[in-house]
Amino acid sequence: MTTPTVDTIQALAAFLRTRRERLDPADFGLPSRRQRRRTPGLRREEVAELAGVSIDYIVRLEQARGLKPSAEVLEALAGALRLAPDERAYLFDLTQQRSRSADKPAATAAPALAQMVADLAPLPAMVLNHRFDILSWNGEMARLLLDFDTLPPSQRNAIWLCLLSPGMRDFYDDRDSVVRDGIAYLRTAWAAHPDDEVLADIIGEVASGHGELARLWAEQDVKVNGRGRKALRHPAIGPVAVTFETLAPLQDPTQLLVIYRAADEQSQLALDQLSAG
Repeated sequence: MTTPTVDTIQALAAFLRTRRERLDPADFGLPSRRQRRRTPGLRREEVAELAGVSIDYIVRLEQARGLKPSAEVLEALAGALRLAPDERAYLFDLTQQRSRSADKPAATAAPALAQMVADLAPLPAMVLNHRFDILSWNGEMARLLLDFDTLPPSQRNAIWLCLLSPGMRDFYDDRDSVVRDGIAYLRTAWAAHPDDEVLADIIGEVASGHGELARLWAEQDVKVNGRGRKALRHPAIGPVAVTFETLAPLQDPTQLLVIYRAADEQSQLALDQLSAG
C-alpha cells in the first residue's frame, strides 16, 4: 500500500480557483448582472486584469499546466484575490517561494505578546521584530540589560546594542562569541529581508571600516540560534549567567518572544536581588 502524495501544482490550481470563486464582484465595483455569470466569483479575465497578467496565464495556472510563478506574480495574485495573511503564506509555500510581504516590520508588539511579556515577570522578557528592534519589554529585562526608554528608537535594537553600543562593550563575559553570533544573526536576517533599509544601515555600520566587526562580517557566517546561554557582567549584581529561549508565535510569526532564565542557583539569587530593586 502506497501513501498518496500531494501534487503541489494541482493544489495551487485548486487554491487559486476556489479563492477566485469566493470573491464578490460587487466588492470590486463590478456589476454582478452586467452579463449573466455562469460561475460564482470573479471571472478569470477580471483576476488577470487586477493582477496585471494575461488571461491565458490565469487559465494555465488554474488548469495546473506546470507554471512556476515568480514571487512578484504571486504578490500580484495575492493582492488581486485579496488573500488573508495565512492564505498568502500558503500560496508562497505551495510554490516554494519566500514572501516579501513581511519586509515591513512591526513597529509595536502585538497586544497579546506585550501582555505576555508583562505576565512573565519576574522572568526577563522582550519582543523583537525580524530586524531585532525591541518592541516591548518588562521591568526585569530593563533592569538586567538597560533602560530601553532612555534610548532613541534608532538605538533600541538588540543587534545594534550588542555590536555597536559603547556602553555594552564590557557587558558580555565572552564578548567575542556574542559578537560573532550577532553578526551571523544579522546576515541571516538580511538574506531574508534584503530590502529593509534600516537593516541595511546597521549592516553598513558593521561592514564599513577595517575593524573586528568588518572582519567578522566578511567571514560570511550565518546562524539562527533560538536557545543558548550568556554570561553577563552586571554593574549592580556582578556576574550572572542566563539561558535564553526565543519563540515565534504562530499568530504573529514576524515577532519573536525572548525569555531569559537564570542558568544556575547563584545567578537566580542575583536576578531575585535585581527584581526586588
